[in-house]
Amino acid sequence: MIIITGAAGFIASNLVSKLNHNNFKDIILVDDFSNLEKNKNFESSEYSSKVDREDFILWLDDNHKLVQFVFHLGARTDTTEFNKDIFDKLNLNYSKDIWKSCVKYGIPLVYASSAATYGMGEFGYEDNHELVSKLKPLNPYGESKNDFDIWALKQDKKPFFWAGLKFFNVYGPNEYHKARMASVVFHAFNQIKLTKKMKLFRSHKKDYKDGEQIRDFVYVKDVAEVMYFFLHHRKDSGIYNLGTGKARTFLDLAKGTFAALGLKHEIGFIDTPEDIRDKYQYFTEAKMDKLISIGYDKGFRTLEEGIFDYVNNYLKNNKYN
Repeated sequence: MIIITGAAGFIASNLVSKLNHNNFKDIILVDDFSNLEKNKNFESSEYSSKVDREDFILWLDDNHKLVQFVFHLGARTDTTEFNKDIFDKLNLNYSKDIWKSCVKYGIPLVYASSAATYGMGEFGYEDNHELVSKLKPLNPYGESKNDFDIWALKQDKKPFFWAGLKFFNVYGPNEYHKARMASVVFHAFNQIKLTKKMKLFRSHKKDYKDGEQIRDFVYVKDVAEVMYFFLHHRKDSGIYNLGTGKARTFLDLAKGTFAALGLKHEIGFIDTPEDIRDKYQYFTEAKMDKLISIGYDKGFRTLEEGIFDYVNNYLKNNKYN
């Protein structure tokens, strides 16, 4: 039996699909299932049962002997939310409870951290445990993720295997419900489909040309592949980056989306809103040596490959993974 929290969400529902594809069907979905739009993400999936997020810890007390693995992917991910109490409850304290249960019952744990922990990248983007306490996230979401990473590293009692995965800019199927928090690829597709044009943020730093701000964009199917690797690896515990290791520009992304649609690109620029301009990241790139060093050799799709699959096999037909 495999537990997946946040199971109705974007990344978690893709993991369910990956597990189903590999004939794992005894899966327990944990989430707040009140969002009917979000629930469409797992409608075609095979699983054993659903457990409400609020009931999960007690459920685990009663059923721990049947549990093989926990993927804790449930979190409040809204970077524009500034109520710290919400993040303390849903991201920090809830994660502590799951960690303690996994320790108590000897269950391996993979949990979602975030590249948002790196802030403006003052200390680089290396998944070195010694840097975690020095990082300066830019918002309460990033702070909550980093606070848990710091807490986990300090624990004397840890699950016999655990991994925290710092997701970079993930895009791909099953993010229809995310509205403005959906990936840039999702928004680019919709903008191009509607107007046949794409507008990107203008650069406000002399070192970067317009549209050449850089991110590490990683396809959600590759993210699921890495989690599937850890399901079987179960050693080398620690915090790991999960990007491609190859940063690309927003211009690349926009051009890739036009190409996937078979259209000639027409790209313009608008000012970055002043309320986010000071905290706008111009560069993120995951250092991936650590994951590769423990034997992960599947590689990652290029941005163009990921966009082509996403646009043509999902977005064009409003399909789910």
